[in-house]
Amino acid sequence: MRRMFKWVGIVAAAAVAAVVSLPFFINVDRFKPSLEAELSKALNREVKLGKLHFSLWRGEVSADDLSVSEDQAFGKPAFVSAKQLSVGAEIWPFLMSRKLRVTHLTIDRPEIVLTQAPNGNWNFSSLGGKASAPAAATAGGEPLDLSVKSVRITDGSVRLGRTVGHWKPLLLHHVNAEVRDFSASSAFPFTLAADVAGGGSIEVKGQAGPIDASDSAMTPVKVSLKIAALDLAGSGMNDFAPDLAGLLTVDGSAASDGHTMQVSGKVRADKLRLSRRGTPSTRPVALDFLVHHDLRKHMGTLQQGDVHIGGAVAHLTGTYAEEGDAMTLKMRLAGPAMPVGELEALLPSLGIVLPAGSRLQGGAATVALAMEGPADRLVTVGSVALNRSRLTGFDLPKKMETIERLAGVKGGADTEIETLSADVRVGPEGASANDMKLVLPAIGELSGAGSVSPSNELDFKMRAIVHTSGVMAAVADTPIPFTVQGTCADPVFRPDLKAVAAEKVKSVGKSAGGLLRGLLGGKK
Repeated sequence: MRRMFKWVGIVAAAAVAAVVSLPFFINVDRFKPSLEAELSKALNREVKLGKLHFSLWRGEVSADDLSVSEDQAFGKPAFVSAKQLSVGAEIWPFLMSRKLRVTHLTIDRPEIVLTQAPNGNWNFSSLGGKASAPAAATAGGEPLDLSVKSVRITDGSVRLGRTVGHWKPLLLHHVNAEVRDFSASSAFPFTLAADVAGGGSIEVKGQAGPIDASDSAMTPVKVSLKIAALDLAGSGMNDFAPDLAGLLTVDGSAASDGHTMQVSGKVRADKLRLSRRGTPSTRPVALDFLVHHDLRKHMGTLQQGDVHIGGAVAHLTGTYAEEGDAMTLKMRLAGPAMPVGELEALLPSLGIVLPAGSRLQGGAATVALAMEGPADRLVTVGSVALNRSRLTGFDLPKKMETIERLAGVKGGADTEIETLSADVRVGPEGASANDMKLVLPAIGELSGAGSVSPSNELDFKMRAIVHTSGVMAAVADTPIPFTVQGTCADPVFRPDLKAVAAEKVKSVGKSAGGLLRGLLGGKK
């Protein structure tokens, strides 16, 4: 019995020794020409591999280096380069017949460059297409059965850019992707996860295929998309509008037929800044959207854009189109009866400055705006209105102390606003307001027009009709011209003396002299 166990042990040890020594006797490098030829044929690109190694325990053949050539039209040395390629293989057929049946490919730490030309073609458009010449013969190599169940990319980096233009490339790090049950003639599932250089992460799940034989970039795709904390400025995604900044979170889906793409979902923007002189908003902004996008022309339509700022809802629709180095927009924003309390925190992000120490509270705001032009030089025109609101911490009658004294109106810590309306225009040169009408219960009716410079300097010419029983009763309902200068944070109200004198000479004759003396504080 002991002798039997002894021989069994010897046989087992010999078998183990034989298995362990197998990799040293198998010249796996003989398969390199076949593997290079088959991969080149599958990708329609020249594929070069480094020295091959065989691991019996993992059932893998690995290559020290991998290089996939670039499309000649893009003139770059490599489309993909990696330090290692691992090829999973069926061990028994390999050991028994030296036939390499590939089951999966793993590319470790590749550097991938995705580039688009002005005509819309990508450097991966020709991947998988029909080869311009027959694939290299496998003479001198061994038979190769390429049946890929899984293709994985681990810890890669991707650079998405353009061949021309100032657009900053988008850089993805720690890219991990997998394609399962790959077939050029049918749909196959895939996943991708990556970190965005500059801040943020991306996760994509879906299916693609069948591969478009004439242009891989036109392959149909259906995906779900999740983006977390994407830094617009840090990532360079705000190239088309450098004044735009914030952190975006996206939960959406997309479907493409290879020519157009429908994208829908929800976007949340935190710390949003919409103006160069603006400051990040303390209130998040959400958007429910539906976009129809033309993949070739880089243009599309925002069919649905429901903007949510707390309980305030506005509707944004329109078109966009890439024209040269600019993104041209033609949008409409309609916001009926939005609670002012919800909007107040967003004003700083728009570069709108209220008088120092003041805040808007209560009431409702209505906007109807049209936005057109390049995104970095956008011009906005339309109308705005504010009803039954309060500007706390700002005593407007006291600021207009001349009128306060003459009219007998009483100031207070806050300014009540019954209505405010104006036609506005906002562009790179600043903002202007026309046909401005302001009804203040403490004073009366103010009207006029003016402008706000990019540095928030004011230049307004206004008129006030004061309803009072004070010393102004003799000239009640007579307009009092005045100017508003200074800055948005510290506005300065002054009577327009020449206009006052002209108005009173026309309307009340002798009363003008008393009015003028009153406006001057009693001075002769």
